[in-house]
Amino acid sequence: MQCGPYTACVINSRRISVVLPAYNAETTLSRTIAELDLTLIDEVVLVDDASSDQTVSVARQLGLEPIRHEVNKGYGGNQKTCYRRALELGADVIVMVHPDYQYSPKLVVAMASMIAYGEYDMVMGSRILAQNSIAGGMPRYKYVANRFLTFVENIALNRKLSEYHTGLRAFSSELLASLPFERNSDDFVFDNHIIAQAVRAGARIGELSCPTRYEADSSSINLRRSVKYGLGVLRTCVDYRAHKYGLRSREYLDFEPAKLTGATQASLAAEAAQAPAGEPRSE
Repeated sequence: MQCGPYTACVINSRRISVVLPAYNAETTLSRTIAELDLTLIDEVVLVDDASSDQTVSVARQLGLEPIRHEVNKGYGGNQKTCYRRALELGADVIVMVHPDYQYSPKLVVAMASMIAYGEYDMVMGSRILAQNSIAGGMPRYKYVANRFLTFVENIALNRKLSEYHTGLRAFSSELLASLPFERNSDDFVFDNHIIAQAVRAGARIGELSCPTRYEADSSSINLRRSVKYGLGVLRTCVDYRAHKYGLRSREYLDFEPAKLTGATQASLAAEAAQAPAGEPRSE
């Protein structure tokens, strides 16, 4: 398996791609890139969503080849371009990090490893797990909303996750390619749509404790959009339950789940079969 430009599939022979959905990230992008371990990451994909600052220029100075949206497509629309490009590049593991430096880029390798070694199909960095989020700077109203929405989502999706609203997530390519994420919202509720899709697909979802920073240059949505997002989350819960019990069909949930484990094992078997005789396969 040929990899590049930074490394050569170091983590269990898996190709690791980091995607950065950027919007006005000029002041935080350098710090984000500086904390990515490029000795273990195969490529970094940055998609700029029509920023009004110098995000694209800074990205080029850092050696990246940014993709730029000439018209703002929204947070979800940005992620769609990110994931599409990572899959085109042949990534085995795709890790999404917000380039606003709120979530620690140092955790990318740990999250990627959890997928590369076959333990999970999806991993989320949690601001709630094993830490005091409010003491870490999380506004109290956001914490309360986070806990309420997470409680409702756990009931609706029949899961036991510590939070659903993180900007640090990792996927196996088998899972991501099997999800119709192009049907999801172009707004912030995209995150909840793709989690609902992953649950519907039977994905093994893991979590990793993730300390976060709440600084002036870290992006945050205003109260009006926060309320809209919260209502969107609740709507996703209703959609999922209604679709599950055949009460109402929703296009983004209307797909045939792939057999993820079988796809992964088939891929590994194919690689082993293609290895030259007498040449050991790297693990």
